[in-house]
Amino acid sequence: MDQGERFRWLEYHKWRFNTSWYTTLAGNLVLTTRTRMGFLGYFNREIGLPPFERFYLGGDGISGWEIDGREIIALRGYANFSLTPTDRQGNEIGGGAFTKYTMEIRYPIVLSPMSTIYALGFLEGGNAWRSIQEFNPFDIKRSAGVGLRIFLPMFGLLGIDYGYGFDSIPGRPDDSGGRFHFSIGRAID
Repeated sequence: MDQGERFRWLEYHKWRFNTSWYTTLAGNLVLTTRTRMGFLGYFNREIGLPPFERFYLGGDGISGWEIDGREIIALRGYANFSLTPTDRQGNEIGGGAFTKYTMEIRYPIVLSPMSTIYALGFLEGGNAWRSIQEFNPFDIKRSAGVGLRIFLPMFGLLGIDYGYGFDSIPGRPDDSGGRFHFSIGRAID
């Protein structure tokens, strides 16, 4: 069956699970733990997963806009989309499953209605797989780093992070290690 006929009617189901937990450690020092998981499934085994609505993992999470409905998930310390499954030619095809774990400690430097500034340190881990059959929540790529968030009413949330990706990525030797990430208008989660 050719691609046009195969995907004439898209049939898939998509599941997302997000949890967040905030714990006050002492005074204004807050520990945040988050878990995110996503799964893309199909109804017809012969058709399989659609080329749309897949998960693209790695980097700052603000890598642009695409028409295929891809879901871009940040993982600091790695290059954009570097943890995304690829085809045999090395082209990113998106994942059918992903998981991401974050532990972040935050401390406010300025708590004012005109601007809020806080420093943070983080540990993250995550990965993406072609399908749910390959999913392994313990097979993760790890990173750690520090950052700063500034909330200004006229601009929204601005952020800068320095993350270091500890695990090498097969076929992509330059996509892990230390790198800066910027965020505008939203938090990297």
